[in-house]
Amino acid sequence: MQANNRLFSILVPVISVLLGLIAGAIIMLISGHNPIAGYAALWRGAFGDAYTIGETIRRTTPYILSGLAIAFAFRANLFNIGAEGQVIVGWLAAVWVGLAFDAPMYIHLPLALLAAWVAGALWGFIPGLLKAKLGVHEVIVTIMMNYIALYSTNEIIRSILTNNQTTTEHIPASASLASGYLQSITMFSRMHYGILIALFAAVVMWFLIERTTIGYELKAVGFNPHASRYAGMNVSKNIIWSMVIAGGFGGLAGAMEGLGTYGTITVLASFSNIGFDGIAVALLGANNPFGVIISALLFGALKEGAGEMPTGAGVPTELVDIIIALIIFFVASSYIIRWAITRFKKEGK
Repeated sequence: MQANNRLFSILVPVISVLLGLIAGAIIMLISGHNPIAGYAALWRGAFGDAYTIGETIRRTTPYILSGLAIAFAFRANLFNIGAEGQVIVGWLAAVWVGLAFDAPMYIHLPLALLAAWVAGALWGFIPGLLKAKLGVHEVIVTIMMNYIALYSTNEIIRSILTNNQTTTEHIPASASLASGYLQSITMFSRMHYGILIALFAAVVMWFLIERTTIGYELKAVGFNPHASRYAGMNVSKNIIWSMVIAGGFGGLAGAMEGLGTYGTITVLASFSNIGFDGIAVALLGANNPFGVIISALLFGALKEGAGEMPTGAGVPTELVDIIIALIIFFVASSYIIRWAITRFKKEGK
């Protein structure tokens, strides 16, 4: 039984991706475009040379962390729709600390990263507390927290971090994740050391979930809170901790943009979508930290490669969003894929 579950957890995302790509090819054919040329342009845009590879990794980095923010909460049966808000406040906190302090890199950079984690954790703590103590559904609270984060951040940028400007000053090198070495080997892409932090965070999540008591309790509470309470576990504490840790991952995703990609924060006209895309990343990665890494790489490649499709094949970039939506549709309809695989295995016997 366990072997079958593991097989399904691997096959369902793979088949979903293939079905999404096939459906995208059909749409290209119907709309009068060459799908081979379209996907070739997509590949060139994502992996065509050192620069595009660097940019793909750069895009992948925050997706890993936002995917972990969703996946960690999912493991406790909580739906962290607030990852977008956690990304925004983490981005703000990281840049704020980057601009406010003057210290050596070994102090300044960790301090900025810690500020981002704390900001995201706080944004997860509030809905976690309301869920644990008052039974308020986390989806409603986290959606509202996204808008609070967006508009509060915009006001702080205009009124506190700048003199009614839309973009802050660039953070000093002592708080930056940017790397001249990585940029030189990737033809001056914006790839930065944040990818190492994201990969380390995935390992941390795996260790917490699979090798610690708190991870065991979080999973137990997610499976059955009533049985967990009967077994002596503190259900409220575990709900709060799961949202706090998930929020911390989301805050670090924002730090990757603030300390790595841009080095600034700008007034946002709308959401960055890093947190919302993290939902899809987590679903496709089956809420497994290592699955999230692979899923984030796919999303990073699709998003980065989309820019080459209009010029390289005349295919609109919106097609990539359609493909992503179809992939998530097939993941959400995984019971159909499971049924087809089971039926095929039975007929094979």
